[in-house]
Amino acid sequence: MSSTPPAHLHLAVALDGTGWHPASWREPAARPRDLFTAGYWADLVAEAERGLLDFVTLEDGLGPQSDQLLVPDERTDRVRGRLDAVLVASRIAPLTRHIGLVPTVVATHTEPFHISKAIATLDYVSTGRAGLRVQITARPDEAAHFGRRTVPRVTGFDSPGAQELVSVLFDEAADHVEVVRRLWDSWEDDAEIRDAATGRFIDRDKLHYIDFEGRFFHVKGPSITPRPPQGQPLVTALAHQTVPYRLVARQADVGYVTPHDTAQASAIVTEIRAEQEAAGRAEETLHVFGDLVVLLDDSQAEAEDRLGRLDALAGEPYTSDARVFAGTAAQLADLLEELAGGGLSGFRLRPAVAGHDLPRISRELVPELQRRHRFRDAYEAGTLRGHLGLARPANRYAAATA
Repeated sequence: MSSTPPAHLHLAVALDGTGWHPASWREPAARPRDLFTAGYWADLVAEAERGLLDFVTLEDGLGPQSDQLLVPDERTDRVRGRLDAVLVASRIAPLTRHIGLVPTVVATHTEPFHISKAIATLDYVSTGRAGLRVQITARPDEAAHFGRRTVPRVTGFDSPGAQELVSVLFDEAADHVEVVRRLWDSWEDDAEIRDAATGRFIDRDKLHYIDFEGRFFHVKGPSITPRPPQGQPLVTALAHQTVPYRLVARQADVGYVTPHDTAQASAIVTEIRAEQEAAGRAEETLHVFGDLVVLLDDSQAEAEDRLGRLDALAGEPYTSDARVFAGTAAQLADLLEELAGGGLSGFRLRPAVAGHDLPRISRELVPELQRRHRFRDAYEAGTLRGHLGLARPANRYAAATA
């Protein structure tokens, strides 16, 4: 009697500065002097592509990084400042062939028309490997950069006022993504005729107004960018509780969650699936990835010692929303298989020190998972949606017209 082989896991890497540990920039492998160069990011993404990873995400924000949740800090011993994630992804795209590129966009202060055009352009530049990670911000100092709205100051997310604010911001993010998705569809796939002999470049009947009228946005459309190669580039979001789980269920292709054990993973997946059904998307593929911060070395003792050294440099123990793993690639493979038993279809790994831990992921973890028949041996699709087993969706307006 033959048994069904275990499913392949999906793997992504989250890139943030020199790594996710706040003292990562002080490690020998960190290259902090190169942080604001294209070559630095190109090297990291090339390493991830070497490991056949599905995609990388690129962190971004609208204010300086801060150790405080909702306010800026005055620390000078941390990496501060970023390059624009969408522009970095566009610069890297021609240097890569297979890996998906998923920059972070902040819906709270960014117009969906601009984002739809930027990610559609990235999809063209990368020939079908673009996505976005939608994020909100509740920081008053970031709102002050734009001057179009005020965000009330809250001291934490536990108070009723903070919960109400977060609910509004996530509802806005859901509408933001809905507008972006409709704009991607506002050109039918064959709207461009490009017939020099007849002088017809486009078929105007195949460009559609989206006429979105909602609580937060009023957008007529159509886009000025033709429909992206993937039709709908990948939409992803990080979620920690019911309100953002609902955003994932309503609008995302991939949701990132932060379980610390298999039971918690199972409970989160169950909740997201219930929200997915309530949103009328039960038949659609929605991947749920577990996030982990990883420190990989030749032995668990070495990894734990390195974490201790980094903590000492930082002046305090490192804490994260995600589980922090310190050990070997084989031990991490064991943990990923265990957590996958909770219903996760993949993982987004956050290298504690990008220059050290990313090569360990691509050169040690991936071969270990391949030996276990839990990861691909080669790229098998030409698009990011293809890597994840997602079909190219039909255009909603073309279908309605038909």
